[in-house]
Amino acid sequence: MSDTNTIGLHEASASQLAEKLNELLANYQIFYMNVRGYHWNVKGRQFFQLHEKFEEFYTDLLTKVDEVAERILTLGHQPVHAYSDYIKLARIQEDKNVHDGETCVRGVLEGYQTLIELQRELLSLASDADDEGTAAQAGDYIREQEKTVWMLGAYLG
Repeated sequence: MSDTNTIGLHEASASQLAEKLNELLANYQIFYMNVRGYHWNVKGRQFFQLHEKFEEFYTDLLTKVDEVAERILTLGHQPVHAYSDYIKLARIQEDKNVHDGETCVRGVLEGYQTLIELQRELLSLASDADDEGTAAQAGDYIREQEKTVWMLGAYLG
């Protein structure tokens, strides 16, 4: 009996990767809801600009939620799908009752910084497991989000 899954990865490695991907998924879900809340609740002089930008961010986050969940399935495992599990697994915490534009932008910045950190950890695991699919996905996300972090930092001055 083989110890590899359907895509040729060792099952022990695939299991470890799926666990880390579930942690990433939980963080994406909490972050998605935070950014959705910023979109709905932001007030102030920058309302129109930020309202539109937050929509752009949460739309992209929702796409990545689906892609991460599908990667877990590709590895032969099940994505977590309950918010109670997300709360337990996530490093990103729920952000409630935030209305100030600058505070919202800081929340977005911190969320992306956390995702980048998690994705770097995932990239290392994927490299060790010879999992090019997960490594490529994490690398693509990191590259894109590093630019976003730079831009958010520039916005905040």
